[in-house]
Amino acid sequence: MTASVVYEGQLRCSATHNQSGTVIETDAPTDNRGKGERFSPTDLLCVAMGTCAITTMGIKAQDMEIDLSGASIDIQKHMLADPRRVGKIDVIIRFPKTLNLSEKDRTILERVGNNCPVAKSLSPEVNLNLVYEW
Repeated sequence: MTASVVYEGQLRCSATHNQSGTVIETDAPTDNRGKGERFSPTDLLCVAMGTCAITTMGIKAQDMEIDLSGASIDIQKHMLADPRRVGKIDVIIRFPKTLNLSEKDRTILERVGNNCPVAKSLSPEVNLNLVYEW
């Protein structure tokens, strides 16, 4: 089992990662009756997209003897109303200016990011805007 989740009430959940014991909490967003004091489940979906892209790129980069340390990601979620769902995810991955890669290496890493497991798991109805700033 990957995780165990407890509904705490008042639209908050506590999720425990069974292997490590790490705990994250979620809240419903303020625009959907929640307190917005924690990531919402749809926030986590979007964060999963960004972290999956950079993690899979990091795996490939290790094989290529490239260090992506210091890369940062900005994520913007766009919700749709009917039915309520994530309609668009903007992900901007910024790499350190000191990282001097060839165009070939950049292309290889971008292809890996574009094809990460979360990207491949999203509904085709979700507009994914994945931008790489080298």
